[in-house]
Amino acid sequence: MTDIITVTGVVGTDPRHTVLNGGLAITSFRLASTRRVFDRAKGTWEDGDTNWYTISAFRQLASNASLSIRKGERLIVHGRLRLRAWETSEKSGTAVEIEADSIGHDLAWCVTSYAKVRSARPADHAADGSSAADAADGFDSAAGDAAPSVSGWPEVSPRGPIELDVDHDTIDETETETDAAFDATPVGV
Repeated sequence: MTDIITVTGVVGTDPRHTVLNGGLAITSFRLASTRRVFDRAKGTWEDGDTNWYTISAFRQLASNASLSIRKGERLIVHGRLRLRAWETSEKSGTAVEIEADSIGHDLAWCVTSYAKVRSARPADHAADGSSAADAADGFDSAAGDAAPSVSGWPEVSPRGPIELDVDHDTIDETETETDAAFDATPVGV
């Protein structure tokens, strides 16, 4: 039986990314989810029990996760829960695994930046080199296709860290036309 689950936690191991001979990308890592409980007698929050999950991602999600996730980061993972009994000659136990449908940073703990990635799939490209997906999502193929990496997925050039000006609560980035239009929109509209 497979149940749908959403878990928040801290990445406990560096993600391991592999590409099988058939081209299937797989990324896996361990996620620790610790429940916080309030001890009324002490008047403080304390850590409860920690649940450990093995997270597995496939295909494009695996490629994106391997480029985005590092040990120690807080994530939200949504996917299918699987419990598997295992046994060796010395030990036995239960493996708790989640096959991820989506993974994201927990924005209650961090700031992140977004970089859209498109895959280079020859069957999707028209004779002029553009693709049907480009027209649908507004991307111009000639404006900057990412070069395919060794794994067959495009390389990502993240914008780098964003510096938050704590005194003025502003983000130090180059303002784009979209940002300027957003800033000009009156509050409450």
